[in-house]
Amino acid sequence: MSTDARSDRASVRLSAGTIALYAVGSLGTGGYATLPGLVLTYFLTDNLGVAALAAGLIVTAAKIWDVLIDPLIGAASDRQLARTGSRRGLMIVGALTLPLFFALTFAVPPSWGPVAGAVCVLLAFVATATAFSLFQVPYVALPAELTSSYDERTRLLGWRVVVLTAAILLFGAGGPELRSAGGDQVSGYLLMGAVAGVAIGIGMLVATRTADAAARRLTAVHAGPDAVSPAPTPTGLRAQYAAGVDALRRSRPFRALLVTFLLQALATGTMLAAAQYIATWVLRSEDAVTLVFVALVGPALLATPVWTLIARRTGKERAFASASIIFLVAAASLVLAVWTPGAWMFSSVAVAGVAYAGLQSLPMAMLPDVISHDGHTHGRGRAGTLTGVWTAGETVGFALGATVVSLTLAATGYVSTVADATTTQPAAALTGIVLSFSILPAALMAASLIALRGYRLRRADIEITAA
Repeated sequence: MSTDARSDRASVRLSAGTIALYAVGSLGTGGYATLPGLVLTYFLTDNLGVAALAAGLIVTAAKIWDVLIDPLIGAASDRQLARTGSRRGLMIVGALTLPLFFALTFAVPPSWGPVAGAVCVLLAFVATATAFSLFQVPYVALPAELTSSYDERTRLLGWRVVVLTAAILLFGAGGPELRSAGGDQVSGYLLMGAVAGVAIGIGMLVATRTADAAARRLTAVHAGPDAVSPAPTPTGLRAQYAAGVDALRRSRPFRALLVTFLLQALATGTMLAAAQYIATWVLRSEDAVTLVFVALVGPALLATPVWTLIARRTGKERAFASASIIFLVAAASLVLAVWTPGAWMFSSVAVAGVAYAGLQSLPMAMLPDVISHDGHTHGRGRAGTLTGVWTAGETVGFALGATVVSLTLAATGYVSTVADATTTQPAAALTGIVLSFSILPAALMAASLIALRGYRLRRADIEITAA
């Protein structure tokens, strides 16, 4: 390799400090994505006495709001970047307001009754979702602006997913433990919401500093006479939504990657929402949800660097397909729990955990490639618009995961109850719980592999764009 080539590679290499600051943000995203998906539906059905179908609709309604505002926040982030040179402002607002709203979501006591409790949870969770989107949409846009290197983006997002995986393990295992430490379910849920909300907010606030590094790089890159001209930023509600639709229309790689990720978010969201029910009614221990999470997330801590290495050798899209197939097989094998539930299930969950590391890191490393390719082709400065649509799609996937589980429970006769009451579930409901944890995620993963075939960007395309 020539001296000039080595110099070029060194010039695009991200510093360890930048990678660390960006990765810490996943402490927030991991906590927000994990705890509501894991315990919110269960909190409504088995603590407040809300019917399973109504609980699913509450979670879905909050997520629909999220979908509506994400494209608007993306456009607002692009305007803020054009006006101030940084996306940091909206991120700070989200980081400072989320802890309060997150705690309020789990502060509703059963004594208020199912109707009042459901309304209060809905309002608090909508506010939480708004605060999170203010941070998340510009946060996802930053990797495309921090580096133009195909491999550096994989490295950056790989470390982000290591922290994300640790956060999922921390909140997934620690959240139920905090709930148990409260003495009773009312104070336990409040303690869990308050402590988790503060931890999420701190992680988000630390990561806002990365926006300044991205701003400095953009200023340097786009100062020359040969820089790609910025695209006009949309104003007005109609124009902002139209910009998101136009992004889907003009970019086939973005469209294919988004559909793939949406289906996979739905698959993993379904499994996540069913985990607490699996622990309580199939493994016969409410606290077993901690072991389920350790089995799913623990292997991912070790597997993420391996997927990064595989992506360097084979390409991100091939590594992504391999991870999807492994997850599909592991999830499908869990259907045997309908007839023979037991400790063997943790082995299948662990294999799914190895694949889960790739499902998180690889599409997130592919998204900056799509954004830079779109900027080179159609004008830069619209990363927020694309990530607004992306975050909305991701939200749809995770939201509908809880809805799918709720509909399955309702269709199979699941019996809701209030805190500290005892009940027995019918055999059909137990079967529905297992299907929500196995066959449904596997079928969705199979559909995502079909969508992934439409993704045509390769390493050479990105390196030409970077050049």
